[in-house]
Amino acid sequence: MELNRATEKEERMPTVQESFDAMPSRFRSDKAAGTSAVIQYDVSGDGGGTWHAVIKDGACTVAQGPAPTPNLTLQISAQDWLDMLSGKQSGQMLFMSGKLKVKGDMGLAMKLGSMFTM
Repeated sequence: MELNRATEKEERMPTVQESFDAMPSRFRSDKAAGTSAVIQYDVSGDGGGTWHAVIKDGACTVAQGPAPTPNLTLQISAQDWLDMLSGKQSGQMLFMSGKLKVKGDMGLAMKLGSMFTM
């Protein structure tokens, strides 16, 4: 029984909240040189919410709630967000299938994934 519990714990996916809490520690400043942007994430469904990330001066800060003037807004369901982070889904496939909606700076959206380690 103990072995099963340990296995389940290792395989447990982070919650949407935990994924945003971890975002600053997964930020790769070397991939964001010269980037100054505000990205809003609207995550729908169970465990969803609104967060925004500020990328400026080689750092990333994340806060809950909407951003006053985001350069980029991403809309996605909680399950699709977690699937994308775990590698089960690609951002491009979610976008092409209409499950990831992007408003604003498309160039920023294209390089966003490279700015974070998984």
